[in-house]
Amino acid sequence: MDIDMTKKQKKVLYRIIIAAILIVVLYFVPVEGYLRFALYLIPYFIIGYDILRKAALGIAHGEVFDENFLMAVATVGAMLLGVYNESRGLEGEFAEGVAVMLFYQVGELFQSVAVGKSRKNITALMDIRPDYANMEKEDGSLEQMDPEDVEPGTVIVVQPGEKVPIDGVVVEGSSTLNTSALTGESVPRDIKTGEEVVSGCVNITGLLRIRTTKEFGESTVSKILDLVENSGMKKSKSENFITKFARYYTPAVCYGALALAVIPPLANLLMGNAANWSNWVIRALTFLVISCPCALVISIPLSFFGGIGGASACGILVKGSNYLEALAQTKYVVFDKTGTLTKGVFQVTEIQPSKAFENYIAEKTATAEETESEPAGRELLKYAAYAESYSNHPISKSLKDAFGQEIDMTKVSEVEEIGGHGVTALVDGAKVAAGNAKLMKKLGVPYEENTGVGTVVYLAINGFYAGYILISDVVKEQSAQAVAALKAAGVKKTVMLTGDSDAVARHVAEQLGLDEVKSELLPGDKVDAVEALLDEKGAKEKLAFVGDGINDAPVLSRADIGVAMGALGSDAAIEAADIVLMDDNPMKLALAMRISRKCLRIVYENIVFALGVKAICLLLGALGIAGMWLAIFADVGVMVLAVLNAVRCLKIKSK
Repeated sequence: MDIDMTKKQKKVLYRIIIAAILIVVLYFVPVEGYLRFALYLIPYFIIGYDILRKAALGIAHGEVFDENFLMAVATVGAMLLGVYNESRGLEGEFAEGVAVMLFYQVGELFQSVAVGKSRKNITALMDIRPDYANMEKEDGSLEQMDPEDVEPGTVIVVQPGEKVPIDGVVVEGSSTLNTSALTGESVPRDIKTGEEVVSGCVNITGLLRIRTTKEFGESTVSKILDLVENSGMKKSKSENFITKFARYYTPAVCYGALALAVIPPLANLLMGNAANWSNWVIRALTFLVISCPCALVISIPLSFFGGIGGASACGILVKGSNYLEALAQTKYVVFDKTGTLTKGVFQVTEIQPSKAFENYIAEKTATAEETESEPAGRELLKYAAYAESYSNHPISKSLKDAFGQEIDMTKVSEVEEIGGHGVTALVDGAKVAAGNAKLMKKLGVPYEENTGVGTVVYLAINGFYAGYILISDVVKEQSAQAVAALKAAGVKKTVMLTGDSDAVARHVAEQLGLDEVKSELLPGDKVDAVEALLDEKGAKEKLAFVGDGINDAPVLSRADIGVAMGALGSDAAIEAADIVLMDDNPMKLALAMRISRKCLRIVYENIVFALGVKAICLLLGALGIAGMWLAIFADVGVMVLAVLNAVRCLKIKSK
């Protein structure tokens, strides 16, 4: 492991080395009595002065029972007990007292380095904060400005290799953007004039001029950084349990140690036996060292911190460890359809020319080879695209995109849009009508009704039926795999809620293997459907709703966990959801669930391990079987092992 220490950590390391050398040297120095005690005080204060200071400040501020107090009492007690033993001609406990403080500092240093490494990894993963924005002067030179000083509507320049500092629209240039810091995906995204860009992306190739649309504080990069930085404020039940546990546990063991030091000797005196004070005080001090709850107090938050950081590397932003914990308990997953399970983009999925249209093309071209369905289909698409060329409707756009060629507007005239029906136009001398079944009936054109799933555009040319074009919202490639992965992860029910028609909804649900589907819903109906599912699920089971975060805010808020899908640049998604998936891949939800379960598993491992080892060692210490060296392992050793286990949360396999 590459260890990069801060100055403060290096200072502690030097103190550890110096104290360790002095302990070894003093072990072989033939001195006794108070001189030996005075010599051991040198390494003791070198290694422990800050712990003693923190303990004193805690007592002064009324916060007595913490790990600093435990270490101070245990080690000072051991040193004073050593003086008592020396005065009676016995071996003092000086070396053990100093060693306890030494190894405690070793554990603290290890924990500090581990946490620092975790924070450094997360900072590197989320290193999307821009340092400056380039403003172009009148002479063409660039001036670097603080992004917070750039007003909306200002044109900034982003050179190759620089981060986009503020959300905006490209007004000049084209390039390729690296969005991996936001989405976790390594595939670059092409961008050109007129397209929107979000802050945090890295410009790879060309120079871009961008007109900003937001202030820096309202840009995507600022919202994401604020989300990650504040995620620690929302603690999980496990973290809250440990906080409460430590609040009662620490004073309990302190009073327990005091009772162990006093009650048995007094009982011996009452029974007429020797009190044996030194023996029971040693046991009490050992008991205190063993009882220190550092392993739990440190490793549990570190586990959740690592889980949130590892998830952010994969383009999954979790607003708090409470949501990460809840995700592991999710048994019901409810999906929106459009933009979540489907691409939300209409595409031409079928072209079916009529026989009459094929004959029309054959006569027109007088070429027998061109009467096959493919050329006829291409011609049918051409007529549809030309007829719809003046419309901005999504259906019209999908026809023009499928045609894929520049439209010669001089060939289109007499365009008439008939509301709720379609459009008619004169295209290259032919009278073309393109629209729904109502348009065909209105024009009196006999047509072959299509029952396919999607939007059907019927075409008539010069008064005869020419065929139909089917336009559908395409299912995402990963959706079926995502649903299967969720079921494999133990999700009991997958549900889709949509405002789309029943036929379309059921077709998508069958494709994906969903358990239940509800269609033709208004936003309020979706909330009611989620309410019914919340009543159906068990008390300890969680329900997650996955939507695009724009028109699903009420449902995202009502679910146990609101998950926004494809939220790159979507303010509504980042604001409304508890977990934000920054790209359009539904498989990220299964990955997020796997991350949460791994994190919870590590948390529970640390809780069981730390409490189990401490319970055994506390019993052995109270019985006098465990000495100071076992106490050191029970404290420092358990803490080091728990921290090592917690750091595993940072390592996430994306597949």
